[in-house]
Amino acid sequence: MKNIFIAITAAAISFAACNSNNSASKDTSDKNNDSSSQAKMQTATDKKTTVSVNEIVSGYLQLKEALTNDNGKGAADAGKAIVETVSRIDKSAFTPEQKKVYDNIESDIKENAEHIGANADKIAHQREHFEMLSNDMYDLVKAFKTDQPLYKDFCPMANDGKGAFWISETKEIKNPYRGKKMPTCGSVKEEIK
Repeated sequence: MKNIFIAITAAAISFAACNSNNSASKDTSDKNNDSSSQAKMQTATDKKTTVSVNEIVSGYLQLKEALTNDNGKGAADAGKAIVETVSRIDKSAFTPEQKKVYDNIESDIKENAEHIGANADKIAHQREHFEMLSNDMYDLVKAFKTDQPLYKDFCPMANDGKGAFWISETKEIKNPYRGKKMPTCGSVKEEIK
């Protein structure tokens, strides 16, 4: 009887020790998972907060430059980059007025940039969407005041002779609608500060 009592006591102690180790192991594992999840969420937040309106403008200027050089693939790459940037923008620092402007044009910017990105071999189609994108970019730079002076340029021959404007970082005319055919066609209409 004494032996049975000792065996039961030893089994109970072993069982309790095993459960204690499993709990400690599980607690450590849960803490590691929580830390890992928090780190992933923080990384996602950090990525999102590093994207600003200036990066959308930068992508637009790369797009404009590609169209100026009749480079449909370069324009497509810039369009895709704009879509990616728009999807990661952090609106938390926007003023209420800026948020209203951005919310009104966000989907149009994305849609036009997607069309440009999907049509590397159709530069005329890219230029049509660039015209619409330029309207939204003008609203964007007016509302957000970028880090650099920008210029609103106008080409009277674009859009079947109706004219169209674009945003440029230089006073020198480099026409994205006419490309290499007429690179200096147009004029500066406004300096955006």
